[in-house]
Amino acid sequence: MPAERVFVVVLGADQKGIIARTSTLLYEKGANIEDVQQKIMDGTFVMTLLADVSDCNCDTAGLRDSLEDLGAQMGLTVMVQAESVIKAMQRV
Repeated sequence: MPAERVFVVVLGADQKGIIARTSTLLYEKGANIEDVQQKIMDGTFVMTLLADVSDCNCDTAGLRDSLEDLGAQMGLTVMVQAESVIKAMQRV
């Protein structure tokens, strides 16, 4: 069975703990981070990661809600999109 994966994008003012808190939340939900990139672009923290959510203890909507709540607590924008949707958009 192929892995179910999601892309997570985090944007906002750079601050301590963004990577730690995001990765901890994903770990606690049962997700596995497969790839991650982060940088500061013109003063804005930008992180994109790809996570396998096949073994998550919640559905994708629940994971999205948790990540968006974390983003709100930290003053960040967090977006979650299924890899399958991204690939389908690329075929169009």
